[in-house]
Amino acid sequence: MDRNNQLLNLNTAPAPAASSLPAPAPSGGRLLKVTTSLVPWAIIGGLLWAGLFIKPAAVGSTVQPPVLEHRDHYYGAALPGDGRVWFAGSNGKIVSMATDGSLSLLASGTERTLQDIAAWDAQRGIAVGNDGVIITTADGGKTWQQAREVPRSAVANKLTRVRVAEGGRAVVVGEMGALLASDDFGHSWRRLRDEEDVAWNDAALVGKDEIRVVGEFGRVLLSRDAGVTWHEREAPVPTSLMSVAFRDARHGVAVGLDGVVLVSEDGGENWRQADTGIHDHLLDIAWDEAGQRWLGAGVLGRWVSAPADAAKWSVGRVDERDLSWHTRVLPAGGQAWFAGAGVGRWDGKRWQPLGG
Repeated sequence: MDRNNQLLNLNTAPAPAASSLPAPAPSGGRLLKVTTSLVPWAIIGGLLWAGLFIKPAAVGSTVQPPVLEHRDHYYGAALPGDGRVWFAGSNGKIVSMATDGSLSLLASGTERTLQDIAAWDAQRGIAVGNDGVIITTADGGKTWQQAREVPRSAVANKLTRVRVAEGGRAVVVGEMGALLASDDFGHSWRRLRDEEDVAWNDAALVGKDEIRVVGEFGRVLLSRDAGVTWHEREAPVPTSLMSVAFRDARHGVAVGLDGVVLVSEDGGENWRQADTGIHDHLLDIAWDEAGQRWLGAGVLGRWVSAPADAAKWSVGRVDERDLSWHTRVLPAGGQAWFAGAGVGRWDGKRWQPLGG
């Protein structure tokens, strides 16, 4: 009986209170949820650390653009006298070609398009261009300095051509009657004529004091006292004249739009029109001393040539497959450089473009 009472008491004893039981272990689902919530913060922290402390290393080499690019135009060319050739053009680019044919860019210090370039010698050179820019070098093109206090127009200031002579002389022509002169290798400038609504396109320096200038509407100017006084001469055509050159004090040639070629035998006082049989614009003329010939360049790959007396003119294209325009022709040792929409060398038979 006592044993039965003990069993009864055991079966009816109250259960232990919940607070006295140990806490259950976290479930697997809860742990996964906590871990998942921490992952985005870990990723963000890792990215911040990488951005602050990890520096990317360059892989491979940088691709350098070619010196002569297809989009470039070169309006001027010059021979410094040491075997190199300079070309000046788009966005202030001046390209130098060494005697071995290698090309390099010269640091012109300007992004203005350059319309022409010239050199007194292997060390001293000058380039001119848009917005009245004039730059000079005294160290063979390594560095260039911009001329200050260049006379300007309130209307337009493109400078299209520069001619140089001994003793640091230079004459520059351009828009709005720009006709400027320097006697100190291009450092200081003065006007030779008042501003007017005409574009002068080229000038020829003959001897010490004579200047012959051509421009729009067939206009021709002559000065025999270094630009102190001027005399205008009448051309036989109203066509704009783009270039002029003289082989001596008396014999000169001017070329222009519509294939016009004018010849003078009296120092520019009088001009007669030569028959070339073409109407393509001619943009430059030069006297080739080595070849004893006149040589001109123009649009559509056009060239024109004549012997010293300029009596009979030959015409052609540098390459029938290349119809580029050229604003400059530069005779050099029996060959000639052409600059414009492209740059190339022509020996009278074969056309060799640079950069292509």
